[in-house]
Amino acid sequence: MSFRDLQNFTEMMRALGFPRLISVENFRTPNFTLVAEILIWLAKCYEPQMELATDITTESDRIFLIKNVAQFMATKAHIKMNTKRLYQADGYSVKEMLKITSVLYNAMKTKQMAPEDRVEEEHSKFKFELGTRLSDLKAAQQLASEATSKGASLYDLLGKEVELRKLRTAAIARPLESSETEKAIKHAIKEVLENVEKTKVMMKNVVSDVANLDARKEKKHRQLEVNQRRLQTLQSVRPLFMEEYAKLEEELEEQYKLQVENFTNFYYLECQQEEQIKPEKVFEDRKRIMQQVKGNCEEAASSNDEEDTAEDRGLDGDTDECETSIPRLPLKDIVAGTVSGNVLGVDSDESEESEKDEDEEDESLGLDGF
Repeated sequence: MSFRDLQNFTEMMRALGFPRLISVENFRTPNFTLVAEILIWLAKCYEPQMELATDITTESDRIFLIKNVAQFMATKAHIKMNTKRLYQADGYSVKEMLKITSVLYNAMKTKQMAPEDRVEEEHSKFKFELGTRLSDLKAAQQLASEATSKGASLYDLLGKEVELRKLRTAAIARPLESSETEKAIKHAIKEVLENVEKTKVMMKNVVSDVANLDARKEKKHRQLEVNQRRLQTLQSVRPLFMEEYAKLEEELEEQYKLQVENFTNFYYLECQQEEQIKPEKVFEDRKRIMQQVKGNCEEAASSNDEEDTAEDRGLDGDTDECETSIPRLPLKDIVAGTVSGNVLGVDSDESEESEKDEDEEDESLGLDGF
């Protein structure tokens, strides 16, 4: 018996107007006097003119009172009560008396409620029940269709009842031979015994299977415990190679930093070397061009044999003119390659040879990749 039921019972009895105060503690121990008083009062509420024996001194009187109240409630109020629990007169008897008090309490609430409120409550209750039972509509429709089909089949069978009645009466009137009946019964008994034996064998197999499964379960449980212990030991113990691994990792980090520094230095030195090589190449090209121009001027001077002095002077003047006629280009234009070899007085073959020489020098210096 729960505490909520005890509390509800006491509240309902107070609302119904029971002359005595009832507490939850009254039913901790058997209290037949209080239970008998409550039962008599509830019976009088249903039927004020009913007379019940109030003497409960002997055991027979108490049993008689309980039986009368239970019979009265079963016939008048259609409430079925457990007489054994009522006779216990403890918390379990409260559960039985709560059946009567709940009916009286609901009736009192209905009587006190106004007609308009009652209509609204019934309407809201109908809506609530309809909303909660929408899921049952499909089942109800299915049952209705099944009832219709069953009724049609029953109607057809009842139409055949005239013919079937004759066959049934003929079968009943036919005398049965005891030997055939005995054989059929023995055969049925034999089948039942075979089924019983099969069931016993299956039960034995089930018991053995359960034992095997329990053994396997214990074995797996032991293995799991062992593996867990191993895992804990492995997690707690540090491997021997970890110290060496940490040292090698530190050395690797230092080597990596050193390699990065060497690479940056190497790249910087290569850039510096390229910047120094480019002006030297330009100066050598210009010197070679000047030598070629002087050679051409000397060949032109040797062809004039008539005026040696004039030629010498002319050569000196021509050389000066040649030197002055050669355009002196800025170094940045020559390095950038904006002036071609023909403008400087150099053939295309010589320019190609110079480019090849430059490529070979670049390859020897290892600057192709940059």
